[in-house]
Amino acid sequence: MPATFICHGGGPLPLLGADPEAAQFLSEYPKSIPTPSAILVISAHWITHRVSVTSSKQHPLLFDYSGFPSETYQYTYPAPGSPDLASKVCDLLADHNIPCDKDPSRGWDHGVFVPLKIMYPEASIPVVEMSIQTSMDPLAHIKLGQALASLRDEGVLILASGMSFHNFGYFFAKSPTKRAEGLVHSRAFDKSLVETFTSSPPLSVENQISSLVNWSQLPSATDCHPLGQEEHLIPLHVAFGAGLAAGDDAPSHTGAESANKHFGYGQNFVVSNFEFN
Repeated sequence: MPATFICHGGGPLPLLGADPEAAQFLSEYPKSIPTPSAILVISAHWITHRVSVTSSKQHPLLFDYSGFPSETYQYTYPAPGSPDLASKVCDLLADHNIPCDKDPSRGWDHGVFVPLKIMYPEASIPVVEMSIQTSMDPLAHIKLGQALASLRDEGVLILASGMSFHNFGYFFAKSPTKRAEGLVHSRAFDKSLVETFTSSPPLSVENQISSLVNWSQLPSATDCHPLGQEEHLIPLHVAFGAGLAAGDDAPSHTGAESANKHFGYGQNFVVSNFEFN
């Protein structure tokens, strides 16, 4: 099972038909992979000091957006939770000296339910949400993903939910010139990410790690994710880490060409989804 970074769209827009490119990708992507035994979602919208996971058999939804039609606050997604998977995640992290807390009451935020309502609308696959850490430490989140890599062998889909471009200053800019600047920045940063993960021949894993750890030095990086507001990028680091062999710095895929996949789109701001194998 791959580890995949997805762009979950703006609030509930993919469910409203207002973000058709995101909705199309999310609806089609599950057809390209096996049916997961469970889904572990690392959401940009849950930030804690220590890693936390939802741990009950059922979780409500957390409507962590505002200003949208009333129907968007009535959504349901009755997929089961998985206390067993939550415990497994905590055990794996403990094996790598990463503290983990179980949260039996937190609701699933829109970084979870919006993409999953499109990807798996039947809501029959167990789901656990995992937080990212307030430190936003790139290497720590890569190592977090590495600690979870063995879940892939158990059929668990590791789904990192964020956005490869996330700057409200450009999203809501009224000036066409300002929006055009954002488009240029999104293209430049996206190009760097695509080259990092899918170059042929592939970059060494050391260079890929270096690129992610030093992400703010990539072209237009801090225009796409202002420093201190990189929470939508950090899930990418977890997905990348989960694509590495746990416990060392060797990639879990080999061969002359990268096994990673890139799915990009953007009529306005360019964003990308990445699959790590």
